[in-house]
Amino acid sequence: MPEITVPEGVMPPVVAADPEANVTDLLEETLLNHPDAPLFAVPEGEGWRDIPTREFHRQVIALAKGFVAAGVQPGDFVGFMCKVRYEFSLVDFALWYAGARMVPVYETSAPSQIQWILSDGGATRVILEDADLVSRFDEAHGDLPAITDVWRIDRGDLDRLVERGVDVPDDEIERRRSMARGSDLATLIYTSGSTGRPKGVMLTHANFVELCRNARVVMADVVGPGTSTLLFVTQAHVFARFISVLAIAASVRVGHQSDTKKLLASLGSFKPTFFLAVPRVFEKVYNASEQKAEAGGKGKIFLRAAEVAVEHSKALDAGHVPLGLKLQFALFDRLVLNKLRTAMGGQVRYAVSGSAPLSTFLAHFYRSLGIRILEGYGLTETTAPLTVNVPDRFKIGTVGPALPGNGVKIAEDGEVLGKGVAVFDGYWHNEQATKDAFTEDGWFHTGDIGSLDADGYLTITGRKKELLVTAAGKNVAPNTLEDPIRSNTIIGQPVVVGDQKPFIAALITLDGEMLATWLENHGHDRTMSLEQAAAHPAVVEEVRSAIQKANTLVSRAESVRKFAILPVEFIEANGHLTPKMSIKRQNIMDDFKAQIDDMYASNSTAHDVGA
Repeated sequence: MPEITVPEGVMPPVVAADPEANVTDLLEETLLNHPDAPLFAVPEGEGWRDIPTREFHRQVIALAKGFVAAGVQPGDFVGFMCKVRYEFSLVDFALWYAGARMVPVYETSAPSQIQWILSDGGATRVILEDADLVSRFDEAHGDLPAITDVWRIDRGDLDRLVERGVDVPDDEIERRRSMARGSDLATLIYTSGSTGRPKGVMLTHANFVELCRNARVVMADVVGPGTSTLLFVTQAHVFARFISVLAIAASVRVGHQSDTKKLLASLGSFKPTFFLAVPRVFEKVYNASEQKAEAGGKGKIFLRAAEVAVEHSKALDAGHVPLGLKLQFALFDRLVLNKLRTAMGGQVRYAVSGSAPLSTFLAHFYRSLGIRILEGYGLTETTAPLTVNVPDRFKIGTVGPALPGNGVKIAEDGEVLGKGVAVFDGYWHNEQATKDAFTEDGWFHTGDIGSLDADGYLTITGRKKELLVTAAGKNVAPNTLEDPIRSNTIIGQPVVVGDQKPFIAALITLDGEMLATWLENHGHDRTMSLEQAAAHPAVVEEVRSAIQKANTLVSRAESVRKFAILPVEFIEANGHLTPKMSIKRQNIMDDFKAQIDDMYASNSTAHDVGA
C-alpha cells in the first residue's frame, strides 16, 4: 500500500487513494463482488421488479455502445434533463463507459437557465425525458447551435441507441472506460445560482471514487449489501447524484419516486432501510401526521406522543431513561408512533439529511421513531458530504465530523473552510472565481459560518453573505429564526430582513398544500384563497405564535418584531427559489421591497409580533 500524505487539518482516509481509478471501477468492483444482488428496482404493477448488478452492467454497456455508434467521443459533454428515475444512473454510467461526461440540468429550470448551462458546459447532445422538458428546451434551442442530437426517453430513443450500437466491439468500450484517471473531469454540475449566474463546478473521478470508498466504510451500517433506499430528491443535485454513485459502489438496492404525492405509498411498498431528504420533507411528514391526527380528534394525543418521543431521545443522549418516561414512551409508541413508522415502510433505520439545518425537535422525534437522521454538510463544490454524522459518531444538533480524507476548520471571521478528497477542482471557464474560492494554502471558502466543538463536530449557523447587521450593530444569522418558523404547519417560507434597520422583521408565505387541512381542522373554510387566508385573524395569530416561539431561541435584539404575510407562494419559476427549494434572498428582497419598506414605516400596516 502506498504511503499516504495527509495535509494538516485533514482526517486520514480509511481507504488508500488510487490515482488510476475512475467512477466506472466502482461498478466493476460491485459486479465482481455482488453480481446477482439487486442493485435497482423499478415499478411493476403494485410492486417492484429488481434489476441485479449483472443486468444493470449489461444495460450500461449496451447503451454506451449506442452512444459510441451515434458519434459521441471521449471527452464530450452530454446534457441531461429528467425527473428522479432509474434512467439517470443508467445514462450517467453509460456516458462514463463511453468516455463522455454528463451535464445535468434541473428538470425545473427555465429556458434561459437551460441555455446558459448547456452552452457554457459545451454540450453537443442532450437527452430529455418528455414533452414538457422538450418544450422548455425548444425555447432555448435556437441559442444552442452546438447541440447536434436531441434524444427523448419517452419516445424510446435510448432503446434505439442500444439497437444502433450492437456492432460496437466490447474492447472499444473497455478502452474508453479505462481512459480516465482520478484527476480527470467526471462531470460538470452547475450551482443553483442563488447568488448570481450558475457556475460550472468541475468534479473529478477522484472526488466520487475516494469519497465513496471512504464513506462506504464509515457508513457500513447504512449502505451495503442488504440495504435499500428510495430516491426522491432530484439526481441533478449533487446530494442525490453522490448517493446514486455511492449506492452502486456499496451494492445498495435503489428505487425512485419523482411524485412526492405518492411518496408515502412508495415507501410503504418499497420498504427502504434508509432514505435521503431535505429538512422540509421531514417537516412535511410530521405536519401532515399532526393534521391527520387533528382531523381524527386525536391531535392532543399526537402532540403529547411527540413530546414524550423527544424527551425519550434526549434521555438516551443523557445515558439514562427514567422508568416513568420509559413506560410513557412504550404506550405512545404503540398508540401513535408505530403507525407512522409503518407508514414509512417499517424498515427505515436511517435517513440522511442535507442542504439546510434540521430542527433538533424533529431530529429527536424521528430518533425515537427508530429513524436516526444523519445530518451532513456540504456543497456542490464538495461533491456533497464534507462532514456527516455517521452511526458510531452521532450528535444531534450538529452536521457531524469531517468524513475521512476531508478536513474542516474555522477562519478568524467564523467562515467554515474545507479541504480534502471531496473538494472540487475549480469552476469551469472561470479562473478568477476559482482563485477567489481558495485560501493561499488551498482551503476552500464555503461561504458558511459555523463552529467546531471539542470533538470536531461542525455546527452551521448561517451564510456569510446573508448575515444581517442591524442599525444597532447586532449580527443576526437569518436561518437561526427562519428554520424554526418554517417548521410550523401552515408556513411555507419565512424570509428574515433587517440589515441596517432598527429591528428584525419577516416576510411570510403560507404553505398552500397544508393550509386547507389546517383551516378545516380549525373550523374555517378550507377553500379560502391565499389572499383571504393571509388576512384571516386565525391565520395571522398562528403565524404570530410561530414567530414568538422562534423568538425564544434568540436575544431580544435578534428577535422578529413585525411580520407581513404575503398572498403568494415563492416558486422557482418566479426566481424566488432555487431548484433545491432554497430561497433566493436578494431576488425576494428586490421583488417585495414595498412590503419590506412598509414594515419599517411609521404608519406600517404590518403585524406586530408582541411578547
